[in-house]
Amino acid sequence: MSVTIKDVAREANVSPSTVSRVISGSARISEETKTRVREIIKKLNYHPNVVARGLANKVTKVIGVILTSEADDLYKNPFYIQVMTGISEHAKKAGYYIMYTFCATYEEELKCTKDYVNGNLVDGIILTTVKTNDECIQYLKEIDFPFVVIGRPEDTKHVLWVDNDNFQAMYNVVNNLLFRGYKRIAFIGAKTERNMSKDRLAGYVKALIVHGVTLDMHLVKEAGDFKEKCGYRAMNEVLEQEVPSALVTVDDLLAFGASRALNEKNLDKVPIVGFNNIPLSEYHKPAISSVDINVSKVGYYASKLLVDKLKNDIKENHYIIETNLIERESTKYDKL
Repeated sequence: MSVTIKDVAREANVSPSTVSRVISGSARISEETKTRVREIIKKLNYHPNVVARGLANKVTKVIGVILTSEADDLYKNPFYIQVMTGISEHAKKAGYYIMYTFCATYEEELKCTKDYVNGNLVDGIILTTVKTNDECIQYLKEIDFPFVVIGRPEDTKHVLWVDNDNFQAMYNVVNNLLFRGYKRIAFIGAKTERNMSKDRLAGYVKALIVHGVTLDMHLVKEAGDFKEKCGYRAMNEVLEQEVPSALVTVDDLLAFGASRALNEKNLDKVPIVGFNNIPLSEYHKPAISSVDINVSKVGYYASKLLVDKLKNDIKENHYIIETNLIERESTKYDKL
């Protein structure tokens, strides 16, 4: 038979309510009593009933995470595995559990968000993407429900968020290529409604302007989705016009597809830079240079922001996570 809170109270010679306060970290209990109760809890191998505590305290100790459609194949796109790892790492330390939900459409994301809230299933929500006129953000702001967004929202007022400086990261990549003599640089993006995609395109355009290079829209392709086949198709569309001197993409999977298209035409010396630095980038042929956005760290700080909010201990309303360009074989060529 499992140990109950009454068994712990009896052994420690305190009331069940005192045991409950010790478990919840109440400041009203002396350190001496806390130590004694914790020793008994360990001795009896007592595990509090999380559901019962949640009902009593009107908290669930659960964080809901909304994952988008491209997370449905985690083996091909490990970005979300890394995000989830970071979220879980901090949540576990803070005593929270995670509930993940995969959504195929934006409409489904909104429905799942409302289900989390209306069903009292979670204490707070992490949205793993942000887009133009984001209905999930609008809904959560209207009802004043705790949430954090991974990505920079359009209106940052009253929103907790974590992101990279996507504009600067892409600017730095293109700036570096331009300094090395590459002038006809192609750009492959995806999901233009995402603020991340917009920011990376803006960084590309700004670097061209600073170097006095005219923007040629024939070199700019929107692939539709963050998938290898989309990068392959977009690269072939570029090649119908010309062979670019270099290529940047907003995602490594797009870079993989573009690389395949170039290799098929014996153009494997065109420098390529991707984004996210997923593990497969290192093992691709050629190994793909990529901007490491420290995905696990992004997830970790999203979880930290939300837990801080739930504990009324907010010190920051956002975090900007650093990026680093990891150069590999795909950019180690002389200028064409």
